[in-house]
Amino acid sequence: MKSKQKGIKNVDYKILKSINSRGHGAVFVPTDFLNLGSRQAVDIVLHRLVRKGTIRRLARGIYDFPEEHPKLGKLQPSPEKIAQALVGRDCTRIQPTGAYAANILGLSEQVPAKIVFLTDGPGRTIKIGATTIQLRRTTPKNMAMAGRLSGLLVQALRELGKENVTAERLEHLKRVIPLEARKELLKDIRFAPEWMHSIFRKLTEET
Repeated sequence: MKSKQKGIKNVDYKILKSINSRGHGAVFVPTDFLNLGSRQAVDIVLHRLVRKGTIRRLARGIYDFPEEHPKLGKLQPSPEKIAQALVGRDCTRIQPTGAYAANILGLSEQVPAKIVFLTDGPGRTIKIGATTIQLRRTTPKNMAMAGRLSGLLVQALRELGKENVTAERLEHLKRVIPLEARKELLKDIRFAPEWMHSIFRKLTEET
């Protein structure tokens, strides 16, 4: 019995050290710590840390090391951090879609209640507070630009629709995205829908 308790205390120390090294705002799942102890020991330690208030349980099987604001209190982690924790170490590719992609680029002020990420990993849906985060498994072709500006732009433009890509919105993108980053778009132009090709080219022009 004493040996078991000592083992859990040892795992407790290692997990707490790992969480501290990630820093406030980190999001994680129990499988992130299986190199430090058995699944049972990891679950016991995480439950104990939640009770102490050291970490927070966001939803079943997902936790964070909360970042605190002096006036707002504990802040919610970004949807990207949550999605990245869900896909795990073996599949780190995610791609924001829809209104959320448009919001990231400042093309829309709408923050959707349901945020969808494409992934080449397992699909999953979780609800955290008033927000639903969905990982939607898709084809390798749809993930060709994942994690790059081109992928985010394609998803945002799809959400807006061709008729809503105005000169004002293009100027906005030129202001907020550095020229060097915009020039990289041409490398991925072959993956974008044909109607977006002229938009990609316009964005590579100097202001």
